[in-house]
Amino acid sequence: MSIAHSSLNHFLRVPLAAEVHSRPSLRLHSAETLTHLAVYQRSDLGVQGAHAPFQHVLLTALCQHFGVAGPHLDAKYFFHDFGAFRLQWEAHTEFATYTFAEQRSVAPPLARAFDQVPLRHIPEKWLHGLNGTVMAATHLTLLQDEAPLEDMRELFGGNLLVGTDSQSFARVWTDFAIAPDGFGRVVVQDLGMLYQQAGRLVQRVLEIETYRMMALLGLPHAQQAAPVLNAIETELARLSLGMNDTKAAGMPDGPDDESALLQEITSLAARMEKLALENSYRFAASKAYYALVQARIDELRETRIPGVPTIREFMDRRLAPAMNTCESMVRRQQALAERIGRTNDLLRTRVGIVQEQQNRRILESLNTRAAQQLRLQQAVEGLSVVAISYYSIGLVSYAGKALKAAGVPLNPDVLTGVMIPVLVVAVWLGLRRMHRQVHS
Repeated sequence: MSIAHSSLNHFLRVPLAAEVHSRPSLRLHSAETLTHLAVYQRSDLGVQGAHAPFQHVLLTALCQHFGVAGPHLDAKYFFHDFGAFRLQWEAHTEFATYTFAEQRSVAPPLARAFDQVPLRHIPEKWLHGLNGTVMAATHLTLLQDEAPLEDMRELFGGNLLVGTDSQSFARVWTDFAIAPDGFGRVVVQDLGMLYQQAGRLVQRVLEIETYRMMALLGLPHAQQAAPVLNAIETELARLSLGMNDTKAAGMPDGPDDESALLQEITSLAARMEKLALENSYRFAASKAYYALVQARIDELRETRIPGVPTIREFMDRRLAPAMNTCESMVRRQQALAERIGRTNDLLRTRVGIVQEQQNRRILESLNTRAAQQLRLQQAVEGLSVVAISYYSIGLVSYAGKALKAAGVPLNPDVLTGVMIPVLVVAVWLGLRRMHRQVHS
């Protein structure tokens, strides 16, 4: 039973299976010359990672010049034999690579290895369209003959020569420098490579150069971040001092000292967060590219050529310090952000304690006022007893006079005098009973 067109397949099975075959190496022979370009994504034509608007326009324009249909916008890989040269195009997250290969019937002498490169077939107008986007540019020649070390040094203009013997079937020579024509140069000597070994080896060497340059993009960010971090650390030290001595830190005196410190530390945390957001992607990308460089060097399985440093030694001496700088900047940013966070927490705790003290003083003031009001109320209650008793005695006096006028034998003045203590005690007891009922 066949399931090639069956609904049994997961909808991602075919594209995922094709992914491992999507970037094959070129099939190269003993006499080849290549030009490799890594074209960075222009930031003014889209967001990072959106390579289709710019990279596909470039590739389509080149294909149209030679009367060839370009790939689909979703394509990540393209290969075509234009006759005079072959083109392999690969799209990556931040850049795309163009590898032009030209096979020669007769290998040129070593001194003229880079005189005829496949880039001469590319129109000048298209090359000018790469303005400001070329991240890596390398000429590579694949030769079958061995050459003396002195001739190889002369070919590279006397620069520091880097060479490696890859599993005894090939030798790689380069100086990782940019020649006067703006290109780096690499010589690969075929010492008996088997089928497709040359293509895989050349691909690794070109990827080392490309990923090396992409990894170094993080170094300017690290260099620019260093003075900013220095300023933030200085400011944090001043604010930390202000937590112990507001005068020494230049902060104003008064109850708002902690609030002013908290506002400045919050602003400092915002600056730190902004810096981390600006650099986090670049530093992470540099770390990933550096890991790819190391992986490609491992795949070369280098053997030392006497008197010549290997590619790994060169990278350890020249690239590793830059990557260590980026990595140390990442750790420094994280440590500083944590210090700001701890300082912020301590200050918030201090502000909370100050607020609690203020609230306690307010409550004490309210208690004092309540006690004063209670004493005032008690005084008023005493006056109320006197006033109520006074008016009550007046009513008793009028009642006594009325009874005397009605013929009752009593003296109103004596009645009034006798009723004064009775009424005062009765009013006082009545008010106390009313207060007990209210409080209960």
